[in-house]
Amino acid sequence: MANLLNVSSMMMCPHGGTVSVITANTQVMAAGDPCILATDTYLVAGCPFVVGIIPHPCVQVQWVQPDSASQVSGSFTLSEESVGLCIAADAAVQGTVLIMMTQPSVSGM
Repeated sequence: MANLLNVSSMMMCPHGGTVSVITANTQVMAAGDPCILATDTYLVAGCPFVVGIIPHPCVQVQWVQPDSASQVSGSFTLSEESVGLCIAADAAVQGTVLIMMTQPSVSGM
């Protein structure tokens, strides 16, 4: 079982942009912070990616492999084994999310 992600987990796009989350979960906590869900909103800030001379930053994350069994209010949770794709404003996939830090107290699958 892998450590669940919560709002304090650190995530980045493959180019170094910071991922932040706006969660709808206010009920289920992991290490004192709300667990994050595949259906939450994930925004990327500070992505420096450039195609040629044109900026092409990652702006959001779409989760394609959330946890298979752990749910909160009908939405699947995310863990350090989940897979998310970083997406540009034109919907181009630019790589996978890098999960840098999780909470170590609660795990799921």
